[in-house]
Amino acid sequence: MSITTAYHGPESSPVENAVVGRFVSMGIWGDPKAIRDYCSMAVLDGPSLIAGTLYHEWQPDEGVIQLSSFSLNKRWLTRPVIRAMFHLPFACLGCQLVVLRVSERNTGMCQIARKFGFSKVYIPRLRGRDEGEFIFSLTDDQWKESPYNG
Repeated sequence: MSITTAYHGPESSPVENAVVGRFVSMGIWGDPKAIRDYCSMAVLDGPSLIAGTLYHEWQPDEGVIQLSSFSLNKRWLTRPVIRAMFHLPFACLGCQLVVLRVSERNTGMCQIARKFGFSKVYIPRLRGRDEGEFIFSLTDDQWKESPYNG
């Protein structure tokens, strides 16, 4: 396995950005256009896209952005990928807060978010009558203290 990452934007690399956007949106929501107005990070194993992160809902005045990720392979989340994932919002965009929305049924991602140091709030029915969602938040200060940042 040879994992690499690449950032894409709608202006700098629109085709690649759209491919990652469709991949993540389909993987999470089953709709290739569920998430709009994003930039992305592709995670590749050789030439194959195995995971992606979308950066969306950016509020530059508040310094807040939402991340949505999807993968086909559980081994994608290496330390270099984690550092690259959070480098864009915190170092490049100057965000002070990153937000994740995670289904209550996605126990694996909930465990990962807790390991990274995210705080969480549970909202029942946010994904419909029978499914709640956790809103995870990670401040730049929490990221600075994270064992994954270094």
